[in-house]
Amino acid sequence: LRSALRDKPLPAFSLPPLAGRSGDAPVDTLGLSDEDLGKGEVTLVNVFASWCVPCRVEHPLITELAEEGVTVHGINYKDAPADAVGWLERLGDPYARIGADENGRAGIEWGVYGVPETFIVDQKGTIVFKQVGPIQERDLEETIRPILEHLRS
Repeated sequence: LRSALRDKPLPAFSLPPLAGRSGDAPVDTLGLSDEDLGKGEVTLVNVFASWCVPCRVEHPLITELAEEGVTVHGINYKDAPADAVGWLERLGDPYARIGADENGRAGIEWGVYGVPETFIVDQKGTIVFKQVGPIQERDLEETIRPILEHLRS
């Protein structure tokens, strides 16, 4: 599905941190907003939820990208914070920042149809790609990695 936001600046949004999250981030300190993106760095923004089975399927590939040095941020969509934190504790937490979108408002601003969805944001804060549905290995090889490499060069 073509995104109405593709090749346009990020929507204005500000999400609180995911309550109870730990890992590399100080607990309850790193939410996500448009101000965190597009500051000279290519980023991947993944919209996920603990109740989403396809999110679980793609999670190892999101983690793989983070381990390769891609900055990955998350939007936790319409989820109970305790459930999301438990999910991340079990599966691993590849996200530099996570914003909690408990009511789905930011998802509307981003044009989210459902979860998972993944966006690539360029250095200037422009959405250059949107993946609807779970990322698969084929998507990484044929689309996502080439876009990331192109933007970084």
